[in-house]
Amino acid sequence: MKQPFTKDINQPVQQYLVQRWRGGELMQATDQLAEEVPVALVYNGVSHAVMLASPQDLEDFALGFSLTEGILQDKSELYGVEIQAQENGIELQLEIATEQFVKLKEHRRNIAGRTGCGLCGAESLTQVFRLPAVRDAGVALQPISMHSVFKAHDSICALQPMQQKTGATHACAWADSDGAIQYVREDVGRHNALDKLLGVLCKQEVKGGFILTSSRASYEMVQKVTMMGFDLLAAISAPTGLAVRIAEEYGITLLGFVRDQQYVAYSHANRMTE
Repeated sequence: MKQPFTKDINQPVQQYLVQRWRGGELMQATDQLAEEVPVALVYNGVSHAVMLASPQDLEDFALGFSLTEGILQDKSELYGVEIQAQENGIELQLEIATEQFVKLKEHRRNIAGRTGCGLCGAESLTQVFRLPAVRDAGVALQPISMHSVFKAHDSICALQPMQQKTGATHACAWADSDGAIQYVREDVGRHNALDKLLGVLCKQEVKGGFILTSSRASYEMVQKVTMMGFDLLAAISAPTGLAVRIAEEYGITLLGFVRDQQYVAYSHANRMTE
């Protein structure tokens, strides 16, 4: 069954012909699939990375990725983003401050010529973690009610149109301290969804509240949340051991298995209230 090829790579959800077996009968039908598109991030004319992502909210993605990767230190260092559709993907042309671009080029020279790495772009173990200074132990974390977390979890599904159509995407959301979700971003990749969310939160200068993700919580996700100044990450699935250790050290409350009016607190559980 030959599928129609579409040139419209800007559409995050597209229809495909399928054969469905149901109730003892084979039938032809249409199904909606989430698209993943190569997205190249190009800084001041120099290509830096290519990610597979859902082709929506790409300006948020450009800013969030640049900040969580340490390419930029502040949103003011990003002067503009131009989205250019190409034959085989999308280019994000980012214009950034000269000082940050010089640092980026120097970093690229340092890793040039090396082959095969588990954490590409890291020259040593000390560069694996891009984290701020450890939070002052005397700074109290704002209490968060468990019912606020449950409220956000119960409402996130209705705010994921791509997931409802395709069943193939992740979502990351920001909720205020009362559990009301204000921003949601979806993507085929959980890290991309988080970068998109953090990008819009940075643009809107959002503080406080907490982050909810529909995926597991890896160390990279805890690291991204920490770098952007948030201190509670609630995951519908499990964290990794490294994620828990980073969360414990940097004052992040990390919740896993948030579902069915229950959760598991892996770090800084004392901030959770009824």
